[in-house]
Amino acid sequence: MELTSTSFLVTLIVLTVLAVLAALLLWNRLPGPGWVRWPVRLLMIGLCQLTAICVVATWINGSYGLYASWDDLLGTDAGQEADSVTGPPVGRARFTPNGDGTRTAFFRGSHSKLAGQVVVWTPPEYSAPGADRTRFPVLMLLHGYPGTPRTWIDLGDMPGALSQMVQLGAAHPFILVIPEIYPGGVNTDCSNTPDRKIADWLARDVPDLVARNFRTLPFPAGWGLMGVSTGAFCAAKLPLQYPEVFRAGAALDPDPLTGDPEVLPDAALRERNSPMWLVAHTKRADVGLFLATSAQDKDSPPQQLDAFTQAAAGSGVRVKTLVRPAGGHNFQTWIGMYPDALGWLSTELSPPGPG
Repeated sequence: MELTSTSFLVTLIVLTVLAVLAALLLWNRLPGPGWVRWPVRLLMIGLCQLTAICVVATWINGSYGLYASWDDLLGTDAGQEADSVTGPPVGRARFTPNGDGTRTAFFRGSHSKLAGQVVVWTPPEYSAPGADRTRFPVLMLLHGYPGTPRTWIDLGDMPGALSQMVQLGAAHPFILVIPEIYPGGVNTDCSNTPDRKIADWLARDVPDLVARNFRTLPFPAGWGLMGVSTGAFCAAKLPLQYPEVFRAGAALDPDPLTGDPEVLPDAALRERNSPMWLVAHTKRADVGLFLATSAQDKDSPPQQLDAFTQAAAGSGVRVKTLVRPAGGHNFQTWIGMYPDALGWLSTELSPPGPG
């Protein structure tokens, strides 16, 4: 049972109710002398408190996305390192259907040599009668750190939020692609380093895999990204580094756009992989970027959006910003940004068509 799943929260609530009922029913019915009954009563009280605390902690975790999986909570991600060079190659990767309408593949990229999970969802229009020759735009969703592809589904209201906007005519019916952004458990802010080619994983291996297996529009007109937190940093930088693959990126509450010294200690490597440096050194790239935050978000202050806009002046990069008056660094805030972000992405990327 997933840590962030609704079923886990409901199970904890049921256990809490049962613990309270058991305490009420058994309080005066316990057999034995007092020195036996009172320790049992204390244990019943402790059980009630423990289950109640677990309910509150799980609800807080689900609201703020503190831990996306049991591995995140228990600190066992390190075990993924051994998997970073295993898995079938791109040509032999297989997508397995899930119960929620998504499909999952685990594969090893031919460019990065990394292996990881990719979740794909196709809109209802993809399988509609007469659509067998229609190609669809692709939107890659990039989770934060820590996080997993399931974060978008369990916490981020995807693909439900997109489906609602499509029904209203406010967004394209995108193919959603949700890859791991740090396969093997090592975060590099989606950058290529001497040891790990995560930028190649996201911008070459994953798009190649999806284009081989689904009816997608050609690069880059039909390909975009949307990310949150660390994933937002990546959504802002990857179109600048790979304009031949991605036409647009929407960054919701991005991490500092100058880079994180704790992630990339090498100052030169960090600078050349930062959206701030990249946009200032980009010449006439046909790329659009949407940057959003809230006035209350100390992790992604509005000032950096202004600085980025100034750095982009004269680059040809199309920049649109959004600053909401309130909101924290969590999915509750990011879901509120979806209408602006998805609507903007639908103006930057091509609609479904013959390709």
